[in-house]
Amino acid sequence: MNKSKSFSQAWWCIILLLGLGLESASAAGVDPKLWRSGDQKFSGVIIPGFASTRLRSWSLLDCPFSPLDFNPLDPVWLDLRKVISVPQCWMKCMMLDPYNQTDHPECKSRPDSGVSAITEMDPGYFTGPLSSVWKEWVSWCVEFGVDAESIVAAPYDWRLAGPVLEERDLYFHRLRLTFETLRKLRGGPSLVFAHSLGNNVFRYFLEWLKQEVPPKLYTTWIDDHIFTYHALGAPFLGAPDALKGVLSGVTFGLPISEGTARIMLGTFSSGLWMLPFSDNKPLSQRNTTKTEGLVAPDWPVNVLEVDMPTSALAALANYTVPIQRFYSAQKISDGTSFKEMGEFDPQAKLAFYQLKKYYLDNPLFNPLTPWERPPIKNVFCMYGINLKTEVGYQLSPSGKPYPDNWIIKDVIYETDGGSLQTRSGLDVDGKGGVASGDSTVPYHSLSWCKRWLGPRVNITRAPQTAHEGSDIQEVFDVEHEHGGDLVYNGSRDSRIKYITYYEDAVGLAGKKTAVWEFDKIDHRNLVRSPVLLRELLLENVHNSHPQAVRSFVSKARRVPLRDEDCYWDYSKAKCGLLDYCEYRYVFGDVHLGQSCRLKASTDKDILQYF
Repeated sequence: MNKSKSFSQAWWCIILLLGLGLESASAAGVDPKLWRSGDQKFSGVIIPGFASTRLRSWSLLDCPFSPLDFNPLDPVWLDLRKVISVPQCWMKCMMLDPYNQTDHPECKSRPDSGVSAITEMDPGYFTGPLSSVWKEWVSWCVEFGVDAESIVAAPYDWRLAGPVLEERDLYFHRLRLTFETLRKLRGGPSLVFAHSLGNNVFRYFLEWLKQEVPPKLYTTWIDDHIFTYHALGAPFLGAPDALKGVLSGVTFGLPISEGTARIMLGTFSSGLWMLPFSDNKPLSQRNTTKTEGLVAPDWPVNVLEVDMPTSALAALANYTVPIQRFYSAQKISDGTSFKEMGEFDPQAKLAFYQLKKYYLDNPLFNPLTPWERPPIKNVFCMYGINLKTEVGYQLSPSGKPYPDNWIIKDVIYETDGGSLQTRSGLDVDGKGGVASGDSTVPYHSLSWCKRWLGPRVNITRAPQTAHEGSDIQEVFDVEHEHGGDLVYNGSRDSRIKYITYYEDAVGLAGKKTAVWEFDKIDHRNLVRSPVLLRELLLENVHNSHPQAVRSFVSKARRVPLRDEDCYWDYSKAKCGLLDYCEYRYVFGDVHLGQSCRLKASTDKDILQYF
């Protein structure tokens, strides 16, 4: 092993997984009570997103005319062979009773356990990479020597709404025990990494915990067991894609029809957990656009436009209902859209039933309401931006029977820079924002957490690649009104992908809040992004480093930490960042950038951040 690679692995062994396994006698920025003789360590709890936990069969199901039966512990989500070969059997193992969320009479599936349950949904030479979610993230941890007991996955049955997760699986009881066990095992609080729907699950856990812990001890329990919450690609105000699944069907790239996918998804109560919803404020109280200030928080367009079926119009005795119906995010989340469409669509009627039972009438709380900042010491919100993202749909009757009775006539997208466009090319009646989303969740929903920032915010924009600080933009103490969005309109080079950091360490005493926006990183690949992992590890090691003097890690420069950070500068015909990288060809390199590798480094390369 060459010297540079040895040094790189040594540092990553110490600091990867954001301080997991990091031992320190004293830690700047960490409450001394959290440390016991300098031997306490953080743990990482991963809460995966929708369709990101492997499901296994817990039944014996004979599939006629096929050798591919379902036996106990056989993979259900996902086994592409059985999706293709025995689709009817596979559907039985996937579907639930839509009214009470019980299993199909012939097949029962349950979530897998352990870290392997969230790495690849369908392991295999060809299917593994296509179904990979957290595998790369976990592989880095293993490669660089992070303790196995430091990483704990909290897989769950992503088909179920919050109340059913607790009623059937005692999921939130078990999650509480996980945090308490990790504190005893590791001697310190945990770092939570929640992706996509996992953020909704974590929010539900915090609300559930309020009923389980005496009010005076709730904050104490949080401080003792959760040090940092990382919200990765969180749909804080939902996503139109969830509505698309209910009314049209989302296939997840599987070889099934949209109608089949619609039937299956209609039996999952969790599909409504990510419906788009509004901030519930009257229009007069909503914020208006302002540079480096407040931005109108409501959705850019009506999320749904429906052409009434001819049969429904003919059935109306008094023809006073308009031919088209328009539904805002608020009318979707409060059930108005499903109630009205239920007149002529059975799945909309079923969706209204589930919405009332598991969300609107939920005795714990209504999950389709705006988030408040969790009472956790450190909250980091991270998401991709400026990718083409769906924000609205126009539905028309297809003339076919259910479940294919709808066709998506047009789609409204937000694109790079926040402008709106349609699939058909027609003009859009709406108001674009300052950026677009991450290809799945719109920017308006992702950026809701910026309302958690305090009255004074530091903003930094820096390139994603390793750099010497020549293209850094910084603005300090930007005024921010409570509950409002915050936008930085600094310059951009179209050839460069940036990270924009919004950071506040003074708004709440003893707490830090940060929002990081990553250019051109999509929803699914966020947890696999080397850029995100680099920023996370530097920030979290900074939190526990004895020489740290800043509230947040410095953004002034980013030296290469791995060979992958080096690149070939074609304008100069040599490797870039020559103080840290050198040209060193290794057999198998297929382009010049791969042959640029790290030189030997010194401790100063790391300590400069603190």
